[in-house]
Amino acid sequence: MSEAAPSVRHGESITGEDWYGDDLGAARFVDCTFSDVDLSETSTSGASFESCTFHGGRFNASTHVATAFVACDFRRTNFFDATLDGCKLVGSVFAGCTLRPVRVIGGRWSGVTMRGANLSGLDLSGVDLSEADLSLANLTGTVLRDANLAGATLRETDLTRTDLRGASLDRVDLTVATLKDTRLDLAGGVLLAELAGALVDVGR
Repeated sequence: MSEAAPSVRHGESITGEDWYGDDLGAARFVDCTFSDVDLSETSTSGASFESCTFHGGRFNASTHVATAFVACDFRRTNFFDATLDGCKLVGSVFAGCTLRPVRVIGGRWSGVTMRGANLSGLDLSGVDLSEADLSLANLTGTVLRDANLAGATLRETDLTRTDLRGASLDRVDLTVATLKDTRLDLAGGVLLAELAGALVDVGR
């Protein structure tokens, strides 16, 4: 006999609750507001948060596997030492959040807004960040190998020592970012040269 689908909590306002260490499994929340909720050391697997708002609160040391945070609004939320494994963060907005250290294993983060976020030193290898707004973000020493950055906005983004080898940079303007000891592969180097007005002849 198949298990019943998890019930959906819709439009709820959850304030000041302590969910420390709870296993939320595949819980589903739609259009809910979480204010100062302690989600430290919680775990989810296949859970879904859709159009939810998180004000304050903590995800410290929590673990999320194949969980979706779609079109969510995170404000002053702490993700210290959280694990996001194959998670979907499409269209979510992060403002004033603590996002490091965070362990990220793949996932789809297309269309996220992380303006001014401190993502320095994170390993975001293979993450889909297409169409993401990373303006003013600190990506110093961040690893973005094989990540999808197609269409991402990098205006005044600090890419000092950032590893962009293998990353998809289609429709990305690197000239508006801060580049210093930034690691690029041949394709990235050619793109940067062309953006600067060079006519690149790779020859044979």
